[in-house]
Amino acid sequence: MKLPVVSGNKLVSVLLKKGYYIKNQKGSHVHLWNPNKRPITIPNHKTISKGTLKVILEVTGLKFEDLK
Repeated sequence: MKLPVVSGNKLVSVLLKKGYYIKNQKGSHVHLWNPNKRPITIPNHKTISKGTLKVILEVTGLKFEDLK
């Protein structure tokens, strides 16, 4: 299954709907926190690299369908 091309803004908005909230932002990296899961840092770029996106999906438990 091919990973989609996703922007940092899109990924942050999906994670906000899944219970994360923005703890802070430093430069182009948004730090998200969820009390039941480990914190995650999302690069706020036009496109997220495939390797980074794969790790973010694994850590957060998001599924491919959540990004559509």
